Amino acid sequence: MRVIFKSLIVMAFAMCALTPVVADEAPATSTLDYHDVTPLSHDDVPVAYRIAAGDVLDISIWKEDGLEREVLVRPDGGIDFPLVGELQAGGKTIKQLQSEIKKKIKRFITDAVVTVSLKQIYGNTIYVLGKVARPGQYVAKHYMDITQALAMAGGLTPYAAAGSIKVLRRSGVEEKVFQFDYGEIEDGENLEQNIVLKNGDVVIVP
Repeated sequence: MRVIFKSLIVMAFAMCALTPVVADEAPATSTLDYHDVTPLSHDDVPVAYRIAAGDVLDISIWKEDGLEREVLVRPDGGIDFPLVGELQAGGKTIKQLQSEIKKKIKRFITDAVVTVSLKQIYGNTIYVLGKVARPGQYVAKHYMDITQALAMAGGLTPYAAAGSIKVLRRSGVEEKVFQFDYGEIEDGENLEQNIVLKNGDVVIVP
């Protein structure tokens, strides 16, 4: 059973990795103390949301019917758009990407009115594994913290170690481990440990 559980963690990281890891480089680990995808309207997306690989964008230029595209953000965060070419969308807000496209396209279309919207969020994916009612992969439509992720997974099972929950986060070759004590949160203590999850985070409930 332990081998299967470890395999699930490895699979989760493999699915969400956006940057290649060199085979002979072991990830550095640090410990910090402290299902469905649905179409979105513009109002559904927080202003500060960062575009991620797998997201689907609608990009259009006003009064330019030939410049309307549904664009998939590639695993490297890049996209292509006519007259603009290659640009990086991953990690940017909608407003930032909109401004960048407008800047690049103005040499072809003066005073272009650029509209960028998120059609679907595929990239903001988290994984909840272990002793929860519904372990698995979840897509967060908005920002999601640890308690919200646990609620989405149906809550802890009766034999879960509520004080030993961990969040694994990989950034390149570095892996961070965040400790989380559900009991303390219930008691209103150490609330800062209830961090906002990022794309690819793995929540493990032993």
